[in-house]
Amino acid sequence: MRPAELDRVSVAEAADRYVELVWARVSTGALSAATAEVYARDVATLVELAGPGRVLDDLTGEDVDAVLLAFARKPDGRRPAGVGDGAGRDGGGQSASSQARFRRSISALFKHATLAGWVQVNPMTVATITARERGGLRPERRALTREQAQGLVGAARRLGEQPPPARGRRDQRTELRDGLIVLLLATLGPRVSELVRANVEDFFTNDGVRYWRIFGKGGRTRDVPLPADVARVLQAYLERGRPASADKALLLSWRGRRLARGDVQAVIDRVQRQVDPERRRTVTPHGLRHTTATHLLADAVDMDAVRRVLGHSDLSTLGRYRDELPGELEVAMRAHPLLKRPSSG
Repeated sequence: MRPAELDRVSVAEAADRYVELVWARVSTGALSAATAEVYARDVATLVELAGPGRVLDDLTGEDVDAVLLAFARKPDGRRPAGVGDGAGRDGGGQSASSQARFRRSISALFKHATLAGWVQVNPMTVATITARERGGLRPERRALTREQAQGLVGAARRLGEQPPPARGRRDQRTELRDGLIVLLLATLGPRVSELVRANVEDFFTNDGVRYWRIFGKGGRTRDVPLPADVARVLQAYLERGRPASADKALLLSWRGRRLARGDVQAVIDRVQRQVDPERRRTVTPHGLRHTTATHLLADAVDMDAVRRVLGHSDLSTLGRYRDELPGELEVAMRAHPLLKRPSSG
């Protein structure tokens, strides 16, 4: 028998109540608005796939398995049909990272539902579909290799060094902005939400060094110095690339509106088309975050410094952002510190 206190809410009603609580956490500063948007989107997808009128407590582990499988097969609307992402996907389904994120989102909902008395048994605990069975393959590599990253950065640099156009409307040209976006993503590794939230006033100079005050998760801020080449492109963009606008946003469309998260991938793809095909590989904004972490750590940059650049509160989180590089173990062994000959004299 069901306990008297069980609240037999529908999937749609449970989703609405849960998303309300998620946004309440944003107002208290416990959660970022960007994270709340992701939760809300995933919960809406759960409602669509499970059926809005079904009673939440009637969902079984098999139902959850079916939802996970259906989500895995959904087309990834962020990319044109037939365009891969280097993550081992064929046929345009969801990436492994998207599937893992979706699973975390609905797990959080069911965990709350158990505590709130909406379900007797959390169906996530009896779901049997694993990541491999869902069809999600872990990306072979999310970070670009050094050659691929240098090709992309080089293309972005060239866009930043182009002279003003002799013809055409200057306010409709986006080369400087596109170059700046890719340079910031590839060298500093911000989250895409941090990038599009950036305002002009967040960039300041101290002792001759240009800094970006990044407003990150949980209301935390970090001041990250810009490499000299990136600072030069930033200055060029502010002087002759940014449309005149009352909006305080750093990155604007040619119409003068703040750039949206979904626009950033199109910018990266556009810059990639300037890269030599032999050094080109499609990459997402998050893949560029992995690229930053991977190459800074591979060059023996202090782990705590890398943590602070990326905006992590814990060093252990860096492990998720560190991809293996081909040949790096061979290089490490050739330069083994215990085999260095002592200098004479």
